[in-house]
Amino acid sequence: MTFILVALVILLFVWYLSFSASRLDRLHHRVETSWEHLDALLQRRAALALEISHNAELDPATDLILTQSAYVSREEAIADRSDAESSLSESLKFLRDCADIGEVSISVPLLDELTTLTEKINLAIAIHLEGVNSVAKLRSKFIYRLFHLAGKAKLPRIYSFEEDAL
Repeated sequence: MTFILVALVILLFVWYLSFSASRLDRLHHRVETSWEHLDALLQRRAALALEISHNAELDPATDLILTQSAYVSREEAIADRSDAESSLSESLKFLRDCADIGEVSISVPLLDELTTLTEKINLAIAIHLEGVNSVAKLRSKFIYRLFHLAGKAKLPRIYSFEEDAL
């Protein structure tokens, strides 16, 4: 009888570890998926910025800054483009403010698309940050560290542009 009880406890513990590892794996997958979605939205924003720079009547300095940050944010690896994303956010905020007071003429459909895209990016950033924080919180628990339930998966990171207000 004792043998059956010990086997049952061991079986329950192994099931718990398997369940915990699967949960952590699903969270890692959710973070990867949320990052891919956010990256696609950022790529679309860079393309929209280039479209705005080609269609709006901008002064040469503003056009250069907007074009440069858009190209860098589209071409570079994420580790190198974090500053470009922040720069692009600032440039687009500046353009939106200039368009609101009438200093720059940008077509209404482009401004509407920029507003919609900014809202989607803010939501995608919130989802990604929540996922990263959930993974970090789960991985900090003793049982996850003791049994290496994360395997060789790297801890997801938060990039500096995600903390900016878009």
